[in-house]
This record gives sequence, structure tokens and C-alpha cells, in this order.
Amino acid sequence: MWKDGATHPMGFARRMSTHLAAALVVFCLLQIFIVAKMGGSLLLHLGIVIAIGGFAIAARGLERRWDMLDRSGMPPQRLVVRFRRDVLQLWTASVGGGLLWIPVAIIFRAFFG
Repeated sequence: MWKDGATHPMGFARRMSTHLAAALVVFCLLQIFIVAKMGGSLLLHLGIVIAIGGFAIAARGLERRWDMLDRSGMPPQRLVVRFRRDVLQLWTASVGGGLLWIPVAIIFRAFFG
């Protein structure tokens, strides 16, 4: 929030869309990089496509939620707390989800060489 108590000139929904786009790019790049370094097979690459699709669907749901919250007339102080919590959860899921491919690739390599 600004010093005068007003919210950021760009609405929360638009700011969340920006975070979602960046998180999706990070999620995709982490997955591709990790699977490529681990010598991923076609099955692992198919898993990447499914994971990215799932992430995109969840991201769209979060984007809709913030469109509704932005128009709800909720006090900006409450929106700021929710926004920070959702951004933290988004980035944790994005980076954590991308890094989950490390144990998956290790187990896959152990079983299938």
C-alpha cells in the first residue's frame, strides 16, 4: 500500500495475473531443465505436459478468484493480507512443483535405466 493508504494503482487481479504468468514460466523452465539434465524419457516429457496443463488450470482458477475479490469492495487492508498469502503459496508451489521432478527422475532412472 501507498503512504496515503490507497492500494497500488494496478489492481490486485492484474498484479496476480503478472505473478501467475511469471510463476508458470519458472515452473515450466524448472521442469524442462531438470528432466533434460536427468536424461528424461518420452514418458517423463509427457508428464511435464500434464503437469503444466494442471498448473495452468489451477492458475486460471486463482486468477478468477482475484477478479472476484478485486470487485468485491473488500477493504484494501484485508486484500493485501490475502494477496501476500496467495503470492507466497503460488511461488512455493511453482518452485516446489518444478523441483519435485528431481526425485521422480531419480526413481524413474533407477527402475528403467
